[in-house]
Amino acid sequence: MKALILSGGKGTRLRPITHTGAKQLVPVANKPILFYAIEAIRDAGITDIGIVVGDTHEEIKAAVGTGEKFGVKVTYIHQEAPLGLAHAVKIAEPYLKDEQFVMFLGDNLIKDGITSLVEAYKQSGANCQILLAKVPNPQDFGVAVLEGGRAVKLIEKPKDPPSDLALVGVYMFDHHIFEAVNAIKPSARGELEITDAIQYLIDHGYRVESHLVTGWWKDTGNLEAMLEANRLILDTLETRIEGDIDEESEVAGRVSIGKGTKIIQSSIRGPAIIGENCHIENAFIGPYTSINNGVTIVASEVEHSIILENCTILNIGSRLEDSLLGKNVRIERNGRKPRAYRMMLGDNSAVGVI
Repeated sequence: MKALILSGGKGTRLRPITHTGAKQLVPVANKPILFYAIEAIRDAGITDIGIVVGDTHEEIKAAVGTGEKFGVKVTYIHQEAPLGLAHAVKIAEPYLKDEQFVMFLGDNLIKDGITSLVEAYKQSGANCQILLAKVPNPQDFGVAVLEGGRAVKLIEKPKDPPSDLALVGVYMFDHHIFEAVNAIKPSARGELEITDAIQYLIDHGYRVESHLVTGWWKDTGNLEAMLEANRLILDTLETRIEGDIDEESEVAGRVSIGKGTKIIQSSIRGPAIIGENCHIENAFIGPYTSINNGVTIVASEVEHSIILENCTILNIGSRLEDSLLGKNVRIERNGRKPRAYRMMLGDNSAVGVI
């Protein structure tokens, strides 16, 4: 059995972070989202993984490499444009051939992994297995209609959803999916939809099984989902202190602090993770915060946020919360008068001021 990870999307809902990087490499609890998918697949016993890449292919290849560090073998499949999930399956046929495979969207997280789901699919004899989860906003997802527990209709992002059962971004297929992706036509938005391909399987008598995911699942395509995924992962954090903490600092709860990091006259309340070679001084780091390597935070407060590499937060005078900062961001209070906000922001930025 093989796996196919889709990592070719543009990540428009996470701009401006994704103007300069792949959305699948944005870290949750200081680990790129894509790495969670690779590890889940490996833990399910699958070691041959094809990764569909697009404009950010060089960044993804640099991060993942051959797959050796994960104990898998990675093959890269280039998609010239994000033309739909079914299009990604279509171009991957020469790699997948006649084998059963798992398709995993590279920006999705599933708490309990996929090992039991893969085993259930192997034993079921089904041509396809879809995963479903109840969501409060089904209009943002592919939605399934069930009859007697079996999927009979799939609709991509319906304006008037017929159910609250969203398609989770993990699918299992056999070779009959290639018949489907070659038969369907592009949707109104110009993409080959995986929902249309699975509907083809249903309509042509192939066996499509559905499984309701009971643990948490996150499509980390926007800021709110990213922060919630970070919170959920940090809830499983184990304390590990490898940096230096002075006697005037207080560390409470489950906290991970990396090598070379210095905590000076600060309060850290977990769950929180701080990477390597950071400098935290006269600061408060609150729960559900992930701070990546090389970050400096002085005379400032940060809570429920994701801070990427080499950021600097100095003397901001209030608490930074519910935030996602890209690499090398600098936030600093300027005490000169007249007081004013001075900013340089990319497209689709969002800033809250007080």
